[in-house]
Amino acid sequence: MKEDFYDILGISKSASAAEIKKAYRKKAIEFHPDKNPGDAKAEEMFKKAAEAYEVLSDPDKRAKYDQFGHAAFEAGGGFGGGGMNMEDIFSQFGDIFGSAFGGGFSGFGGFGGGQRRVKGSNLRIRVKLTLEEVANGVEKKVKVRRKVQADGVTYKTCPTCNGSGQVTKITNTILGRMQTATTCTTCGGAGQSIDKRPAGADAQGLTVEEETVSIKIPPGVEDGMQLKVSGKGNDAPGNGVPGDLLVAIETVEHSTLKREGDNLHYDLYISFSEAVLGSSKEIDAVGGKVRIKLEPGIQSGKILRLRGKGISSINGYGSGDLLVHVNVWTPKELNREQKEFFERMQNDENFTPKPEKSDKSFFEKVKDMFS
Repeated sequence: MKEDFYDILGISKSASAAEIKKAYRKKAIEFHPDKNPGDAKAEEMFKKAAEAYEVLSDPDKRAKYDQFGHAAFEAGGGFGGGGMNMEDIFSQFGDIFGSAFGGGFSGFGGFGGGQRRVKGSNLRIRVKLTLEEVANGVEKKVKVRRKVQADGVTYKTCPTCNGSGQVTKITNTILGRMQTATTCTTCGGAGQSIDKRPAGADAQGLTVEEETVSIKIPPGVEDGMQLKVSGKGNDAPGNGVPGDLLVAIETVEHSTLKREGDNLHYDLYISFSEAVLGSSKEIDAVGGKVRIKLEPGIQSGKILRLRGKGISSINGYGSGDLLVHVNVWTPKELNREQKEFFERMQNDENFTPKPEKSDKSFFEKVKDMFS
């Protein structure tokens, strides 16, 4: 069963025209495609809200809907269950989007009926980072081949759409005259067509050039995360705006440190004598080497927490910890003297295991790691 229009906008059946507009404006901002890129569910909700507003904002259509429900519109066209495309929605409700989004989101331009500004296509690159670069943040300079407007290219107003980038079509329906707008096929929505094209430029007046782009990568990024450098994608023809450069992060595995969220893990192997007598060890950390002290009698499996020595949080909530896992290395081969010593110690009270209550179990240690 099709969802009720009043429920979609979250209003009562007695809502005023101002309340209907306010509710739709709120839904439009929440589910707008530019705020939810690639989210099919948000796009569907955006269309449903537009469909509901298209009916409830018109007194005649609202009266028919209140009397006959969805049946009145399925026969007469309407949105046909969200069948209207994004361009239709943007063109019909320009007053809503213009005020809600400060003149228009990228890629769609102003929705008030003026000339649209087409956005150029995005470019995607992959950047590899070491664990140290992830921890401290880094500025990378990369070479990007992007399309830019050729020197000497000129454009003229598209004769088909008169520069609007859209072609309007009026259809007579059972509900009255319905106006829809589609992208102009002559100029591709740019509102302009090429007047003079220099040699070497493509059909849109663009050429490919190599540019060095500086990318500031904040501390705490994770493998697979994507950053955006605005305006460093391909140019759009005419007075359009450039696309963006999308930077996919790939982290290089560290030789000794393992990342888990903002925490780092380090496996420290020590000899049996070091465990008995105590020792001082130098270990790796993302800020350089650090020295830690091992108390005499330290047990294998002990976890030492070095607070603040992990990765900085990308959300600015401080830094994680460096967890040092102590592993006592048991020799597999002994000479005669060593073997005789340990044989004598088999019944020695000092070598008999006596775990204390303060010695945590494996599961308690795992719990502490995530606390």
